[in-house]
Amino acid sequence: MKVQVMMLTMACLMASGYVGAAEKTPQQQKMTLCNQHASSQALKGDARKSFMSECLSKDSKISGMTPQQIRMKSCNAQAGEKALKGDERKIFMSGCLKKS
Repeated sequence: MKVQVMMLTMACLMASGYVGAAEKTPQQQKMTLCNQHASSQALKGDARKSFMSECLSKDSKISGMTPQQIRMKSCNAQAGEKALKGDERKIFMSGCLKKS
């Protein structure tokens, strides 16, 4: 009888451990999302560290954006810095979005 109770207790403890392991905390979910965004942009080194820091910050809007939205925002900023207009901007944006 003691063996059966002990086995049942062990089985319950092991099952409850698996349930808890499957659920990610909000911070883990945010980390996963930011990591996916950084990977989709092929960021490396300091650029990746900077992006991850910004993405993981408390007030960040980046973590709520899709990788495509982040890519679009980045390409828009680059086109703005270069003061591109009209067809030049369209060509640049097309190339930038395909590269990313």
